[in-house]
Amino acid sequence: MISYDPVNDEGRVPSPCISLCKMNAQTGLCEGCLRTIDEIVQWGAASEEVKRAVWVEIKRREEELF
Repeated sequence: MISYDPVNDEGRVPSPCISLCKMNAQTGLCEGCLRTIDEIVQWGAASEEVKRAVWVEIKRREEELF
């Protein structure tokens, strides 16, 4: 996972993709970036605010799953 703090880091929001694209049927999340398929599809057109919100969810999921 890319090291990014969606609350404190400023500027452009980086993509969480690490090119390990495999959807987990149980969780509905990509095993590489912990995004849903909808979050992945919408990423390119999303505002920086939406991208930060997705990162907040990724961090929450990371804590929950690991």
